[in-house]
Amino acid sequence: MRFMMLMIPKGYETAEPGVMPQADAVAAMMKYNEALQQSGVLITCDGLHPPSMGARVSFGTGKPVVTDGPFAEVKEVLGGYWMIDVASRQDAIAWATRCPAGPNEIIEVRQVQEMADFPDEVRSELAGFEAMQAAGRR
Repeated sequence: MRFMMLMIPKGYETAEPGVMPQADAVAAMMKYNEALQQSGVLITCDGLHPPSMGARVSFGTGKPVVTDGPFAEVKEVLGGYWMIDVASRQDAIAWATRCPAGPNEIIEVRQVQEMADFPDEVRSELAGFEAMQAAGRR
C-alpha cells in the first residue's frame, strides 16, 4: 500500500522567498529519510519552496485564473512530502510518528488510490494510466 506523508509546517504559509531550514533540522530529517530508505519503504521524498514562490491556478470562473503566492487566505500549506510503500495504514502512521518534526509541524498521512480501489466503470476509463505513470518515472 502506498501512502503520502505530507509535512504541514505552521507559519510556512507566510515564509519569505528563499527561506531555508536550519542545518540541525536538516541533519535530523536526513537520518529519518535514511531510516525510511534502509527499511525499503521509501519511494521518494522532497521538500518544497515556500508558497511565496509558488502559484495557484483556480477554475471557479470556468477559465483558469493564476494567482501568485503568497496566498493570504491559506491557513495550511505543504512543506514537503514522502511517498512510502508499507503493508498498512498503521505502518504508515508508525513511520510518521518517528519523524523528527518540530512542535509547529503536522504530518498528514494519506493512502494513494490504487487501481483495485476503483469500480469497473472507472477502471475502464483509466486504461493506460499505469503505463503513463511508468513512462513518467523514467
